Amino acid sequence: MIRTSSPRYPSALLRFALLASLLVISAVAQTPTKALIRVPVANMFSSASADTDVVSQAIYASEVAVLEQKDGFTHIRTPDDYTGWIRDEDVLPPPAGSASTAPFVQVRSLTANLYREPDVTRHAPLLTVPFETRLEVIPQTPPENQDYLHVRLLDRREAWIDRGDVEMNPRPLTIPESIELARRFLGITYTWGGRSSFGFDCSGFTQMLVRSRGITMPRDADLQAAWSGVLPVERKHLRPGDLLFFGGAADHITHTGMFIGHGKFIHDTTNGHPGVQISRLADQPWTRLLVAGRRIK
Repeated sequence: MIRTSSPRYPSALLRFALLASLLVISAVAQTPTKALIRVPVANMFSSASADTDVVSQAIYASEVAVLEQKDGFTHIRTPDDYTGWIRDEDVLPPPAGSASTAPFVQVRSLTANLYREPDVTRHAPLLTVPFETRLEVIPQTPPENQDYLHVRLLDRREAWIDRGDVEMNPRPLTIPESIELARRFLGITYTWGGRSSFGFDCSGFTQMLVRSRGITMPRDADLQAAWSGVLPVERKHLRPGDLLFFGGAADHITHTGMFIGHGKFIHDTTNGHPGVQISRLADQPWTRLLVAGRRIK
């Protein structure tokens, strides 16, 4: 019987292999698996260059998954499972310890200013953040300030925000409430790739409205129409809150909006004037371009 044995590597080659493995492990260990967005709104580019197109955005203090880092850019995945590249300076590692247990508020105004003291007149805002931004609350000792909340920024600075700009423990909205929310954004400009109250695109706008109901929906219009969380609905059976999809064909969707009843829908479009507006479904070009209706399950 012939015996076989494992090949013997020269000691120098073995040391080189071990060193290479350690370098790979070290590189992986140095790349954080999570990061926080440190700017009010961070553009997500299609590749590691600011000269490429913007595919989406992430807002201040939101947590993202880090996939890769190169050439001064970080490849991230947002909670809606969308990926893109952002500048390294737009993210920072989460602070040590668990911040999830800290009390927080969420911005309910379209934008909100954060100040270094509970006074809007003495200094310029430290930061202006968009709708939906989550902020860590610093508990106040009695007597509490009745007009402002004390909050902590990601860089550990302390700031103050008007209580009217935020809400604690936000709850999912009903369909009528989400339509009323949509009307608050009338006139907000259209921004390609936009996903914040500084400027939405069409699918970023409908995604936000559905998110206000406690539901995470895909980012792009064609993905939304094909999403497993919706059901097809015929035009004659549309109800307020249903999603409308427009394009050259059912397999070529390029625009979306939300039906609000009485033959009207609200959407963010460049048609006529860029921005959030209400249109009639019976008008051109919308009646010709409507290819699908969907209802959230």
